[in-house]
Amino acid sequence: MVPLWWQIVLGAVLFVIGAAGVLLRRNILVVLMSLELLLNSVNINFIAFGRYYDDLRGQIFAIFVIAITAAEVAIALGILVALVRNKSTLKVDDVTLMKG
Repeated sequence: MVPLWWQIVLGAVLFVIGAAGVLLRRNILVVLMSLELLLNSVNINFIAFGRYYDDLRGQIFAIFVIAITAAEVAIALGILVALVRNKSTLKVDDVTLMKG
């Protein structure tokens, strides 16, 4: 059995990598993948603590996060397709289409 602290460290490392990707990268696709990494690291911690306490709530929360992530990806990819058709770029700095 894998100790709890290994799972927490794995979740923390993935969270830091995802946060660095969101803050440092300028490509919208890389930012979206980094957001996915952030959410997956949270899922690892939910499942780890749920398993540690013999409770199913961690797994239930993880399933909800996966469902929300799937909806987020579907919406974001639709927005990206429309953005590429209008601006033909995926750089965060070049996108000022939503400014009022």
